[in-house]
Amino acid sequence: MNIRTVTQNKKDYLPLLLLGDEQETMIDRYLERGTLYVLEEDGAARALCVVTDEGGGVLEIKNLATAPAWQHRGYARALVDHVADAARGRFAILQAGTGESPLTVPFYEACGFCYSHRVKNFFTDHYDHPIWEGGVQLVDMVYYRRAL
Repeated sequence: MNIRTVTQNKKDYLPLLLLGDEQETMIDRYLERGTLYVLEEDGAARALCVVTDEGGGVLEIKNLATAPAWQHRGYARALVDHVADAARGRFAILQAGTGESPLTVPFYEACGFCYSHRVKNFFTDHYDHPIWEGGVQLVDMVYYRRAL
């Protein structure tokens, strides 16, 4: 397993990016200003993470995705740990915004994140179609934070 930083041709990873954020126009809002980490194994991308500097010592996970055939193998957790290790000393907080999904909330909690705040109607106001995950329609963006 190897995690590398991608600085050019980030859109080459669009199929994987769309697993973490299913609207390309939303990805376009943060991809170029963000740092893209790609986890590879056997020469192929298995998972990725995009983080952005939100100012005030806050680093935000904007996109975290694992290819379906490689899920439940610890790749997303390895990326979160890698990002936290790389950010320690430069940032105070690692945060992630997500929907209230039974698939993502327990993951972030297991990674040491705690509920911070929510943005009402984020998904219904900013996406051109309803977003469903784990049988739940995502409406509010819920933020979780972890001290670094």
